[in-house]
This record gives sequence, C-alpha cells and structure tokens, in this order.
Amino acid sequence: MVEAKTTVSNEIMTKRIIIVEDEAIIAQEIKSSLQIFGYQVVGHAMNGDKALDLFANTKADLILLDISLKGTLTGIDLAKIIRTKYQIPFIYITSYSDRVTLDLVKETNPYGYIVKPFNDNDLKVNVELALYKHEQENASVNFSKEIIEKKLGIELTDREFSLLQAIKDGLTYKEAGERLFISVNTIKTYQKRLFTLFNVKSKFELLQKIN
Repeated sequence: MVEAKTTVSNEIMTKRIIIVEDEAIIAQEIKSSLQIFGYQVVGHAMNGDKALDLFANTKADLILLDISLKGTLTGIDLAKIIRTKYQIPFIYITSYSDRVTLDLVKETNPYGYIVKPFNDNDLKVNVELALYKHEQENASVNFSKEIIEKKLGIELTDREFSLLQAIKDGLTYKEAGERLFISVNTIKTYQKRLFTLFNVKSKFELLQKIN
C-alpha cells in the first residue's frame, strides 16, 4: 500500500480500530496506513481466540476482519459473535470474492468488504463509510422524545417533538407545515417555543444540542 498524507481531525483521532489478520506483513501495512489517516490501532489478533479476547477487553469503534484465519474460528464466525454480543461495526478483508463466500458474507451484514490486494484509498474510504454508517444508525436509534427529555431535562409535547423531527430532517417551514398539517405561522410559533425550551437562538444551535 502507498502511504498518503492527510489532514487529521480530532474526531478521527478518537476512533479506535482492531485488526484481525493472520498475515503479519499485511496487518502491519494496514496498521501503518490507519495511523497515517489518524486512527488508533488498539489491537491486532492473528486468530479467532485472540480476537475474542480483544473484543472482550478492548474498547473499539471498528473491527477490520480477515475472513480466512488460522484456527477453528473464521472471520465469518467472529462476525456473527460481533453482531450478537458487541454491536461494533466491522469490515471484511479477504482474498475471496466467489459467490459462496459472498453469500455467507451477506448473512452477517458487514459495513464494508475489501478484496486483497487493495490500496490506501480502498481502506480509507471503507473505514470512513463504515464509521459514518454506524454513527447514523445510532443517531436514529437515540433520537426519541423520551431520550431527549431525559438527556436534556426538558418536557416536550407530541407536537413540539414532531416539529423537532422536521427540523432535524431539514424541512422548510412550508414542508414542515404540510407534514404536520398546520400553517407556516403556527410552525414559526412552535419553533420559538423550541428555541426557548432548548435555550438556543437558531436552528443550527438547536441541531447541535439534539445531536
């Protein structure tokens, strides 16, 4: 893989990655590339048993998972455990792209699939997309009236929460009014109440607070 310079944000630097790969040279190349991109590599396992120890004892945001591993557990076996026990996003890294392997892979719903040999750009794009997809999934799960009220210590009416959802979805006053079957002036009135409740002065500040 070819090294590439990149501007590293603080957000990227907080992301922790585990590598499960039984070829030491490839694992080292992946680690070097990830570090160049600004990610933290917090563990490397060469077999399934070592990988399970890492999953249980190391906090990670993403797992890079080779399908073909030495030992009794394959990458697909590990993926099933990750899905049911850890809910950490994972990307397969493999030399195989045959129909049988792809069918097995699809059953585990990975966040990415990289075929060897690959370059830095393949790795970078897959990692960024996997992390983004997982964050969006969590944001959707965590966006509820009850969670927002509990986290921020406020009380919302059903109508106020519906407008909050419309603002989060990026709707205009007119679009929000059509969704909620109320006038634009009523939308603006509810929005002012939301600004007061959340102690903000703009939609941008409101979105920052609920996110």
